[in-house]
Amino acid sequence: MHQSGHMILAAEDATRTTGAATSSGGLLRATRLQHGLSLSDVAAALRIRKEYLEAIETGRTDRLPAPAYTLGYVRSYAAALGLDQDEIARRFRSETGLGQARKPDLTFPAPVPERGVPAGAIVLLSLLLAIGLYAGWYWWSEPAQKLAGAIPPAPEHSVQLDPAPAPPLPVPPVATPSPPAPPAAAAPDLTPSPSQPTPYAEAAWPTGPAVTALPTRRSNPSVVNAAPVGGSPEPAAAEPPATYGATGAEAGKVLLRARADTWVQVRERGSGTVLFNRVLRPGETYRAPDRPGLLLTTGNAGGLEIIVGGDALPALGGHGVVRRDLPLEPDALRQAVAALPR
Repeated sequence: MHQSGHMILAAEDATRTTGAATSSGGLLRATRLQHGLSLSDVAAALRIRKEYLEAIETGRTDRLPAPAYTLGYVRSYAAALGLDQDEIARRFRSETGLGQARKPDLTFPAPVPERGVPAGAIVLLSLLLAIGLYAGWYWWSEPAQKLAGAIPPAPEHSVQLDPAPAPPLPVPPVATPSPPAPPAAAAPDLTPSPSQPTPYAEAAWPTGPAVTALPTRRSNPSVVNAAPVGGSPEPAAAEPPATYGATGAEAGKVLLRARADTWVQVRERGSGTVLFNRVLRPGETYRAPDRPGLLLTTGNAGGLEIIVGGDALPALGGHGVVRRDLPLEPDALRQAVAALPR
């Protein structure tokens, strides 16, 4: 973040020195020229039309697509040049008014003029409504009156019927005493002799301990190395820097390691196909595949370290120096780096 802020300040100083505009588009253009890049290079690297990049630099919003796509292009353009993409997008939005909410045009309906109803019409309508209610009540109550007149009146002397007497409750029979039972014979002596077994022996209780010991509870095998209560958790390990490029059998001997924010592009010599295009952060690496015909372009030579077969090569140049089309074959790369001006 500090590196991006320094680059923005340096680009603004460069634009003030050259007399160019200090807008966000002018800042992007000055930074691109400082890296020695053309609009065609940036358009091919970011897969954005050249006309859109030129419109962003000049602030021509009428030649740009929808605001959401335009702000995405501005962020990608700023990130590719190593600038703070959030700050550049904020400046571009503030300068061009892009993406600001527009107040809707409100159309209020005109009030409908009130039309008065004549008083005579209201009186006539009330009279008709009263006549209709009376006719409905008369039509509904007339059948009930006819039915009430057809029923004869009750006789003056009505006979009151006495209720039937309840049957008498049954009387339970009186129990007569039974004659006394004859005296029972004497019970035989059932005491066993010592030589005979006892016929009514009591069941003996089982011998042994009164309480059986419960089995010992085993520890839960799923709980391993449980932390003590109140113990402090172990600090999480820091994530290592990201590694890009080929792995396994496809990996070559050339390794690129970023010392500072550095834009790196790897493409094929004949077809121009871009294999890698990214701003490497400090500590991030890129392993080039073991393939002939690959070319390296970097926008910050002083922030990139090249290691071939475990040996570090001399620096490509100072910070902010642009190096183009360096071969990534080990021998050819050593010769190209040795021939660079110091």
